[in-house]
Amino acid sequence: MNLYGNRLALALALHLLIGCSTQPTLPPATTATAMPRQGNEVVIYALNLMDRDYKFGGSNPDTGLDCSGMVSYIFQQSVGIRLPHNARKIALAGKVIRFTELLPGDLVFFNTNGQSFSHVGIYIGDGRFIHAPKHNGKIRTDSLSSGYFKDHLEAARTFF
Repeated sequence: MNLYGNRLALALALHLLIGCSTQPTLPPATTATAMPRQGNEVVIYALNLMDRDYKFGGSNPDTGLDCSGMVSYIFQQSVGIRLPHNARKIALAGKVIRFTELLPGDLVFFNTNGQSFSHVGIYIGDGRFIHAPKHNGKIRTDSLSSGYFKDHLEAARTFF
Protein backbone atom coordinates (compact mmCIF):
# COMPACT_ATOMS: atom_id res chain seq x y z
CA MET A 1 0.00 0.00 0.00
CA ASN A 2 1.23 3.49 -0.65
CA LEU A 3 1.51 6.25 1.97
CA TYR A 4 -1.87 7.71 1.01
CA GLY A 5 -3.56 4.30 1.32
CA ASN A 6 -1.96 3.67 4.74
CA ARG A 7 -3.16 7.03 6.08
CA LEU A 8 -6.65 6.45 4.72
CA ALA A 9 -6.81 2.98 6.30
CA LEU A 10 -5.50 4.36 9.63
CA ALA A 11 -8.01 7.24 9.60
CA LEU A 12 -10.85 4.84 8.83
CA ALA A 13 -9.79 2.46 11.61
CA LEU A 14 -9.55 5.32 14.15
CA HIS A 15 -12.94 6.64 13.10
CA LEU A 16 -14.52 3.23 13.61
CA LEU A 17 -12.85 2.74 17.00
CA ILE A 18 -13.91 6.17 18.25
CA GLY A 19 -17.46 5.65 16.98
CA CYS A 20 -17.71 2.29 18.75
CA SER A 21 -16.36 3.57 22.05
CA THR A 22 -18.83 6.37 22.67
CA GLN A 23 -22.09 5.79 24.51
CA PRO A 24 -25.32 7.04 22.99
CA THR A 25 -27.08 9.83 24.84
CA LEU A 26 -30.35 8.59 26.27
CA PRO A 27 -33.24 10.69 27.53
CA PRO A 28 -33.54 10.84 31.31
CA ALA A 29 -35.24 7.77 32.78
CA THR A 30 -37.86 9.93 34.44
CA THR A 31 -39.52 11.06 31.23
CA ALA A 32 -42.77 9.33 30.32
CA THR A 33 -41.48 8.36 26.89
CA ALA A 34 -38.39 6.68 28.35
CA MET A 35 -40.34 4.46 30.72
CA PRO A 36 -42.38 1.62 29.27
CA ARG A 37 -45.82 1.78 30.85
CA GLN A 38 -48.38 -0.88 31.33
CA GLY A 39 -50.84 1.81 30.31
CA ASN A 40 -49.80 1.36 26.71
CA GLU A 41 -50.81 -2.31 26.91
CA VAL A 42 -54.17 -1.26 28.32
CA VAL A 43 -54.77 1.15 25.42
CA ILE A 44 -53.80 -1.40 22.76
CA TYR A 45 -56.13 -3.97 24.28
CA ALA A 46 -58.94 -1.42 24.60
CA LEU A 47 -58.68 -0.31 20.98
CA ASN A 48 -59.16 -3.91 19.89
CA LEU A 49 -62.62 -3.81 21.50
CA MET A 50 -63.86 -0.87 19.42
CA ASP A 51 -67.45 -1.20 18.21
CA ARG A 52 -68.31 -4.00 20.63
CA ASP A 53 -71.83 -3.79 22.03
CA TYR A 54 -72.83 -1.98 25.20
CA LYS A 55 -74.77 -4.02 27.73
CA PHE A 56 -75.74 -2.79 31.19
CA GLY A 57 -73.94 -4.97 33.74
CA GLY A 58 -71.94 -6.62 30.93
CA SER A 59 -68.48 -7.96 31.64
CA ASN A 60 -67.73 -10.00 28.53
CA PRO A 61 -66.97 -8.50 25.10
CA ASP A 62 -68.78 -11.36 23.35
CA THR A 63 -72.09 -10.52 25.01
CA GLY A 64 -71.55 -6.79 25.72
CA LEU A 65 -69.82 -4.51 28.21
CA ASP A 66 -70.82 -1.53 30.27
CA CYS A 67 -68.26 1.15 31.16
CA SER A 68 -66.91 -0.38 34.36
CA GLY A 69 -67.17 -3.90 32.96
CA MET A 70 -65.08 -2.77 29.99
CA VAL A 71 -62.42 -1.18 32.22
CA SER A 72 -62.21 -4.11 34.63
CA TYR A 73 -62.10 -6.64 31.76
CA ILE A 74 -59.35 -4.75 29.92
CA PHE A 75 -57.17 -4.24 33.00
CA GLN A 76 -57.46 -7.93 33.96
CA GLN A 77 -56.73 -9.22 30.46
CA SER A 78 -53.99 -6.77 29.45
CA VAL A 79 -51.98 -6.19 32.63
CA GLY A 80 -53.40 -8.61 35.21
CA ILE A 81 -54.88 -5.92 37.49
CA ARG A 82 -58.23 -6.92 38.99
CA LEU A 83 -60.65 -4.04 39.37
CA PRO A 84 -64.21 -4.04 40.65
CA HIS A 85 -67.11 -3.90 38.21
CA ASN A 86 -68.25 -0.54 39.55
CA ALA A 87 -67.04 2.91 38.40
CA ARG A 88 -67.21 4.44 41.90
CA LYS A 89 -65.24 1.58 43.47
CA ILE A 90 -62.64 1.76 40.69
CA ALA A 91 -62.27 5.52 41.31
CA LEU A 92 -61.82 5.00 45.05
CA ALA A 93 -59.16 2.31 44.45
CA GLY A 94 -57.03 4.36 42.02
CA LYS A 95 -54.38 6.97 42.75
CA VAL A 96 -55.66 10.53 42.30
CA ILE A 97 -53.92 12.45 39.49
CA ARG A 98 -54.46 15.83 37.86
CA PHE A 99 -55.87 16.02 34.34
CA THR A 100 -52.53 17.50 33.25
CA GLU A 101 -50.81 14.30 34.40
CA LEU A 102 -52.96 11.93 32.32
CA LEU A 103 -51.03 9.31 30.38
CA PRO A 104 -52.37 6.54 28.15
CA GLY A 105 -53.99 3.83 30.25
CA ASP A 106 -55.07 6.17 33.05
CA LEU A 107 -58.77 6.42 33.84
CA VAL A 108 -61.15 9.34 33.47
CA PHE A 109 -64.38 9.61 35.43
CA PHE A 110 -67.57 11.50 34.72
CA ASN A 111 -70.71 12.56 36.54
CA THR A 112 -73.26 11.61 33.90
CA ASN A 113 -76.42 11.10 35.95
CA GLY A 114 -76.07 13.43 38.93
CA GLN A 115 -73.85 10.96 40.81
CA SER A 116 -70.09 11.17 41.25
CA PHE A 117 -68.09 8.57 39.35
CA SER A 118 -71.09 7.31 37.37
CA HIS A 119 -69.11 6.74 34.14
CA VAL A 120 -65.51 5.68 33.46
CA GLY A 121 -63.28 5.54 30.40
CA ILE A 122 -59.64 4.85 29.54
CA TYR A 123 -57.47 7.77 28.45
CA ILE A 124 -55.74 6.92 25.15
CA GLY A 125 -53.76 10.15 24.59
CA ASP A 126 -54.21 13.35 22.59
CA GLY A 127 -57.20 14.39 24.71
CA ARG A 128 -59.21 11.29 23.77
CA PHE A 129 -60.61 8.37 25.72
CA ILE A 130 -62.30 5.05 24.97
CA HIS A 131 -65.48 4.05 26.77
CA ALA A 132 -68.68 2.03 26.61
CA PRO A 133 -71.53 4.56 26.57
CA LYS A 134 -75.23 3.69 26.72
CA HIS A 135 -75.91 6.28 24.03
CA ASN A 136 -75.29 4.68 20.60
CA GLY A 137 -74.49 1.40 22.35
CA LYS A 138 -70.96 0.69 21.06
CA ILE A 139 -67.47 0.98 22.55
CA ARG A 140 -65.97 4.09 20.96
CA THR A 141 -63.55 6.96 21.43
CA ASP A 142 -64.52 10.53 22.26
CA SER A 143 -62.76 13.79 23.06
CA LEU A 144 -62.43 15.04 26.61
CA SER A 145 -62.88 18.54 25.23
CA SER A 146 -66.23 17.86 23.52
CA GLY A 147 -69.12 19.74 25.08
CA TYR A 148 -70.87 16.92 26.92
CA PHE A 149 -67.78 15.16 28.23
CA LYS A 150 -65.96 18.41 29.04
CA ASP A 151 -68.95 19.51 31.12
CA HIS A 152 -69.23 16.17 32.98
CA LEU A 153 -65.53 15.32 33.46
CA GLU A 154 -64.96 14.81 37.16
CA ALA A 155 -61.70 13.06 38.03
CA ALA A 156 -58.65 11.13 36.85
CA ARG A 157 -57.00 8.10 38.41
CA THR A 158 -54.03 5.88 37.67
CA PHE A 159 -53.08 2.34 38.61
CA PHE A 160 -49.48 2.68 37.36
